[in-house]
Amino acid sequence: MNKPESLRAHLLATVAELKHNPERLLIFIDNGKVRCTAAASLSFEYSFDLQVILTDFAGHPDNVMLPLLGWISVHQSELLENLNKSAAGIQFEADILDNSKVDLSLTLPLTERVVVGKDAEGKTTFRHPGEPQRVAAFLDPSWIPGDQGTGSEWVVPND
Repeated sequence: MNKPESLRAHLLATVAELKHNPERLLIFIDNGKVRCTAAASLSFEYSFDLQVILTDFAGHPDNVMLPLLGWISVHQSELLENLNKSAAGIQFEADILDNSKVDLSLTLPLTERVVVGKDAEGKTTFRHPGEPQRVAAFLDPSWIPGDQGTGSEWVVPND
């Protein structure tokens, strides 16, 4: 599965506090399932809840949610586009700690397709295709610190 590591790398690159304390980001896979239609290729889909935990997080939750939504818009867009999935999609819990910090837990229902095929020599191959993109220019998932170092902004790609 590639999405858990992709999200980890994205959050470490875009959330300032995690850049300095990457050990505070924990990722777990829960309720995993494999779906296969028994087609000739045996291609399949992983379906799982990805639990993202930030421990002793001192930043504002917005600093996590915005890059998370940017990642989702590219890697699991139906959580934003489908009304039924968006209503129950991204869940969170927070434990407020004594020292103005929080333990934040996010749960995302994710899927990841695996296309099984054969190469020119007849060997089995695995390919993890990207998600369908419904909009030509998504927001760039790069997170840029604001001028004062206290905020952030999105960079829209130039086409």
